[in-house]
Amino acid sequence: MHRLSFVVLAVVVAFVAGLAGFLFVRGRAVRPEPAEPVTSSADYRIKEVHIQEEAGGEVRWKLDADHAEVFQREGKTLMRKVTVTIIEPGRTWTVTGDEGELLEASKNVRLRQNVVLVSSEGLRLEAETLNWDAKGRRVWTHDPVTLIRNNAVLKGRGLEARMDEERTTVKGPLRVTIKRERSAPVSLFRRAQGAS
Repeated sequence: MHRLSFVVLAVVVAFVAGLAGFLFVRGRAVRPEPAEPVTSSADYRIKEVHIQEEAGGEVRWKLDADHAEVFQREGKTLMRKVTVTIIEPGRTWTVTGDEGELLEASKNVRLRQNVVLVSSEGLRLEAETLNWDAKGRRVWTHDPVTLIRNNAVLKGRGLEARMDEERTTVKGPLRVTIKRERSAPVSLFRRAQGAS
């Protein structure tokens, strides 16, 4: 009996030692390595960016971003979670995008990913990229765009808006959808009297 209890004790000790060794080795292998700090060649990193331009004592535009990295040698600033508000007499435009790039010399801006423009007049534009050419005062993209206003939805591939001319061109192929209101039937042709 004494010998049986010694064998059981030896088996239990061997089992516990094996299990402890397994857990020790497994625990060391699973340990995550410490994350390396994010390296960036940016000259400056800024959180919560707020910039505005004034002319004649009135704000012309405002730019807000959650985060910006300034690259002085390249002459550009990269931004995250960007909101630009353009204020004109009688209307306001707000443009948002997940990422943005500002070129210092030209003041050209490129917004990327989930770009949405909303005007105070009820216009909404959605695209993956939107570019601002400061010198030519032009907004453009080659990507698919969706314009929504009231009950109309216009989809195209590419857009160019010239601010000085107040002219916008949506490139094709185009698809237009007009949602019908209950009280206002949509008809392309007039019905003849008495026709059903």
